[in-house]
Amino acid sequence: MIDVIIAGGGPTGLMLSSELRLHGLHVLVLEKEIEPTSHVRALGLHARSIEVLDQRGLLERFLAVGQQHPVGGFFAAISKPSPGGLDTAHGYVLGIPQTVTDRLLSEHASEVGAEIRRGSELVGLSQDDSGVTVRLADGTQLRARYLVGCDGGRSTVRELLGVGFPGEPSSVETLLGEMEVGVPPEAVAEVVAEVRRTHLRFGLGPLGDGVYRVVVPAEGVVEDRTVPPTIEDFKRQLLVYAGTDFGVHSPRWLSRFGDATRLAERYRVGRVLLAGDAAHIHPPTGGQGLNLGIQDAFNLGWKLAAEIAGWAPQGLLDSYHSERHPVAEDVLTNTRAQMLLLSPEPGPRSVRRLLSELMDFDDVNRYLIEKVTAIGVRYDFGEGHDMLGRHLRDVRLKRGRLYELMHRGRGLLLDQTGQLSVAGWAERVDHVVDVSEELDVPAVLLRPDGHVAWAGDDQSDLLGQLSRWFGAPVA
Repeated sequence: MIDVIIAGGGPTGLMLSSELRLHGLHVLVLEKEIEPTSHVRALGLHARSIEVLDQRGLLERFLAVGQQHPVGGFFAAISKPSPGGLDTAHGYVLGIPQTVTDRLLSEHASEVGAEIRRGSELVGLSQDDSGVTVRLADGTQLRARYLVGCDGGRSTVRELLGVGFPGEPSSVETLLGEMEVGVPPEAVAEVVAEVRRTHLRFGLGPLGDGVYRVVVPAEGVVEDRTVPPTIEDFKRQLLVYAGTDFGVHSPRWLSRFGDATRLAERYRVGRVLLAGDAAHIHPPTGGQGLNLGIQDAFNLGWKLAAEIAGWAPQGLLDSYHSERHPVAEDVLTNTRAQMLLLSPEPGPRSVRRLLSELMDFDDVNRYLIEKVTAIGVRYDFGEGHDMLGRHLRDVRLKRGRLYELMHRGRGLLLDQTGQLSVAGWAERVDHVVDVSEELDVPAVLLRPDGHVAWAGDDQSDLLGQLSRWFGAPVA
């Protein structure tokens, strides 16, 4: 029997497969597309996703092909400088096309032993007390202990489960594509700057060799979203909004997207779970979608591995829903708000001007950037130290960096006293005795995803939290 079948080989599914392989599980990724997509939906990674990659020793390969940008101007495209005091050692946005992110995550998943099977479409599932039976389009049946649907906004897994997907339908449509432009770059830049004075959902960004990423409102284009747009649709909309079609030709790919917001009612039904766009869809404002999915996988991976290994404490796997569902709900809220702030209508433009003034206050600017980058995410672990539930940044230690010690996906006790013990949990938690000038508590217990499960110096309190997160001790 396979330990975990993952439906969907995008960033969420690939990240999850690698996390599960850290714990030695047999993982199969089913991807219905035969070849990787050439569509560049997402353009970058935010600070929390960058931290995730660093915690697993993957960041260097991403930095080698990405470009670092300041963290500013991402909330509703309101231009403000990077706020001070961000709680991260990676205070930048990494510009990198999703196609490259997909490739790097796929390479890593294969390196650590995940099986990725392309051209395999899941069309049916059933589950019982011991596992899940999956049926593929070619009639093949597979059996796994758990199934995770990472198969996008139109998730087959979610629909087969009958999980509700309530929310708001799309009210604003936008065309998106890559194509060549027949006018000089200077002329493109001049016209785009003028149009964006009033239409912030408009843009042409150079990709090199005369190819541009084109974004233009789709109002007036055919209403049926199942019908792919044509180059003529782009030309017509460019003429409407810019007075020129820029001589666009030779499209690489053409698509459209809307601003629908929907959130799955449940992330788990028995032995089947949902992650990424299968669990939530929202407008692309702020570039949060891909990042949200990667972070779902990072939260779920170690919990599902613990459940399969038999040491997970009661409720650990269910905490995936209780922790990640509110995070997605907040992303839906802020992306919908950003879409309204991009409207050319007088009312939203007035609110935008007011918000822009408020963002001149560093605290407001930082608060909104922390939302977009997920730096501000804090899980509710109950009463305790101010650090409880927060993600600990990569602090410098006397003998190196914190994140260098987290590559194996285990829990970690960072002990500045040298007096504490994880006896009984040594197979699940690393005990590191070291000091950091950046850490003003005697010791912290970190979950495998880097969130602070405990802080202090009392051994009896520590034992309680070790049991809470890492199960019963081994004699």
